[in-house]
Amino acid sequence: MIFGNIKNMDEFSFLEESVKECFAYYQNHDLAAYEKGSHKIDGERLFVNVVEYMTTASENRFWEAHKRYLDVHIMLSGQEQIDVNFTGNMQLREYVAEEDFLPVEGEKNASVILKPGDFLVCYPADGHRTAVAAGEPEAVKKAIFKVRI
Repeated sequence: MIFGNIKNMDEFSFLEESVKECFAYYQNHDLAAYEKGSHKIDGERLFVNVVEYMTTASENRFWEAHKRYLDVHIMLSGQEQIDVNFTGNMQLREYVAEEDFLPVEGEKNASVILKPGDFLVCYPADGHRTAVAAGEPEAVKKAIFKVRI
């Protein structure tokens, strides 16, 4: 996993071109004005899901990972905590191929707090639990780019 802020992109020149493409798209489109839902960029290779929700206590949330796509989370408004751990440290459940959803269970290894402009790149070995309140519950809007790998 890679955590950073969009203002410091010069520090992330090592990232794959497909991940950099997500940041370029973010910088050239007003994603905050996008409706909730999935928006195609390049077919099944690259798309963005715009989500809005209230953060909540960690016990109300679930862990997940993916096999076919990596996630690039970019916070648009509000803040949330995302708990992370490597899938090798967790119990893997039955993979749902049609949704590219791998449920995992376990404890967090670390957490990051995303504020507007912050991003988190989650690779297949990165279990993550999103929508955790960083303090009091609050409304967030976030772009989650899905990059086929």
